[in-house]
Amino acid sequence: MEQFDLKGSIAALVTPFKSNGDIDFDAFDRLLDFHIANGTRGVVVCATTGETPTLSEAEDAEMFEHAVRRVDHRVPVIAGTGSNSTASCIKYSKNAVKAGVDALLVVGPYYNKPTSKGMYLHFSELAKNVDIPIILYNVPGRTGSAIKADVAIQLANDFKNIVGIKEASGNISNVAELIARRPAGFKVYSGDDNLSFLCNCLGADGCISVACNVFPREFSQMMDLSIEGKVAEAREIFFKYRRIMDLFFIETSPIPVKAALAAMGMMQEAYRAPLCSMEDANKKILLDEMKKLKLL
Repeated sequence: MEQFDLKGSIAALVTPFKSNGDIDFDAFDRLLDFHIANGTRGVVVCATTGETPTLSEAEDAEMFEHAVRRVDHRVPVIAGTGSNSTASCIKYSKNAVKAGVDALLVVGPYYNKPTSKGMYLHFSELAKNVDIPIILYNVPGRTGSAIKADVAIQLANDFKNIVGIKEASGNISNVAELIARRPAGFKVYSGDDNLSFLCNCLGADGCISVACNVFPREFSQMMDLSIEGKVAEAREIFFKYRRIMDLFFIETSPIPVKAALAAMGMMQEAYRAPLCSMEDANKKILLDEMKKLKLL
């Protein structure tokens, strides 16, 4: 397997829907082109931000195939294929490989809360069954259990196709431990937009981002500058957009970011239940900040 060397701003894409609930592939194409034109280094399809719990297996596969065709090798396409069933995770991952994606983003099993031993076995079985780069995804606030640093490092050392981790625990010390102990070539990506600048200053490789859905060029610049050690320039961008990065989580993500994209004319403001539209007061706060930043 070739060295996996993706760095910078990686978009955790939303899934656009029509008012009838169908996937809006025209809007999806606009989003893909928007990112590629504005410096996003890679795209993640059908992960948390893409409302993947409400997508069927067939819809996931269709999204993967469509993204691969539209992107046409311009940037890496990463498929979200996590499940709390190891057998299902392997099945979804094989579907993604068949669709031609470049890598997988695989969340730690949710709800059933495996032990560290179970977590290792889950990812090791996946790594044995697919010959494609795998990025672990640690987000205990969503899953109820963590991929501990010891487990991530052991997996990275034991399997050549486990190539990185999206660290979204909100704990900067976890990021520091992973960076300090990782084997050569193993990528550490922030999963928290508001910590991404700090993580890169510690030596992280970028961010798998929600915020970059809305301002991809500026977010990509912040990632590139901070990775290059140009801290003052990166810090200026960070403070300019710090508040809106927080506002994208004023309600459950991806509700606010989809509302923002709809206000920009990129897509309809449509969700699949149990997600729903924003509270009016919160939406006003978000749109006011977007106007202040000239995003509207």
